[in-house]
Amino acid sequence: MKLFELLTFTLRVRTVPQALTHLEKALNEAGEGVHLMGCWVSEIGAQNRIAVLRGFDDAACRERERERYLLAADAFAIGEFLLDQQVDDYTAFAFVEPLAPGAHGPFYEFREYNLVPSGLGPTLTGWRKAVERRTGGDYSQVYGAFYATSGRIPRYLHIWPYGSLEQRLDVRTRAVSDGAWPPENSGPQLLQMHSSAYLPARFSPLR
Repeated sequence: MKLFELLTFTLRVRTVPQALTHLEKALNEAGEGVHLMGCWVSEIGAQNRIAVLRGFDDAACRERERERYLLAADAFAIGEFLLDQQVDDYTAFAFVEPLAPGAHGPFYEFREYNLVPSGLGPTLTGWRKAVERRTGGDYSQVYGAFYATSGRIPRYLHIWPYGSLEQRLDVRTRAVSDGAWPPENSGPQLLQMHSSAYLPARFSPLR
């Protein structure tokens, strides 16, 4: 699977638990070829946000599902709680296979980087060389890495699960100190970096 979308919902304060109950049921109404990968609630960073990552069998499935929820009155059943919603399309890095559903967290760090206009090619080259070592037994796994195909481009997203924030700090510190990360030539490609930590919803396939 290589085609994904990230839905981001910003909700009114203290409505997230109610919204999740409605959202769980609504996500089950997606059509054939649509796969819920994960659903998370923001813990560090912008608050009262729900992130939903879904994968698609092909572009036609994604288009059908997009039309379905755009034309519906309240496709995700959270309209009464909603302040803002956004959808971004992504393609998975071909050489990074997303992890299977299961308990990899509970902390999931979403790192999103805006790149210079020519930055995606060098970024992919650097990742291809470095990711095997960075995700080996000495450090930690990456859930997946994806480049944006809508919205602000070039841009890419990588999602890292950690058992604790202490593990995150330890792994990142050692990876940099050992020269395992970041990938070579990655710095010149970057314009902006954003990071948020999320915790999985009860029904999330990624926990």
